[in-house]
Amino acid sequence: MKGSAVKVAVLASGEGTNAERLIRAAAERADVDIAFVGSNRPAAGALRRAESLGVPQWVFTKEELCSGEVARRLHREGIDFIALVGFLLKVPPDLVAAFGGRMLNLHPSLLPAFGGKGMYGDRVHAAVHAALKQGGVHETGITLHWVTAEFDEGPAFFQARVALDVDTDTPDTISEKVRALEKAHYAPQALRAILESVSLSSTP
Repeated sequence: MKGSAVKVAVLASGEGTNAERLIRAAAERADVDIAFVGSNRPAAGALRRAESLGVPQWVFTKEELCSGEVARRLHREGIDFIALVGFLLKVPPDLVAAFGGRMLNLHPSLLPAFGGKGMYGDRVHAAVHAALKQGGVHETGITLHWVTAEFDEGPAFFQARVALDVDTDTPDTISEKVRALEKAHYAPQALRAILESVSLSSTP
């Protein structure tokens, strides 16, 4: 705990590479505290990464998320901001409302393209590749966006783009390009969103 720092909960379902980046970046600051990493998957790599970095972990079920138990713990622990990083469950409307403008999601495409239910990870890259082959796109990227009641429909906070090559790119190379963008941009932009949103919410 870092005194009066902004308390952040990270929710993740997967390997947690970007969760680790955010934890490491926050550890270098006095004004952001990653309070815990939560996941709906007990075997999620994000939990192992959090443990290795000394950040508390919490495993919860879909039922606990939908019943409000997750929201109650977030409030009990004084969480100011939620970072969704590869979190695959839909966030209940009451939790979205409670953290309006203070819940940020990372999506591996240039939203609104290639978003929505079921569009995550390699599924996104495969869809982008198919569109590339059909002449429908010439670039992809990442989007950090504010969470609303529907998948991937909230306003964008930040986007980064990368060009695609119809002759050489595959779903795997597209994935590599997106991961490079995440490595370069996710942690600094997430920290910017955390500090800006909490500052705005506390302004009279």
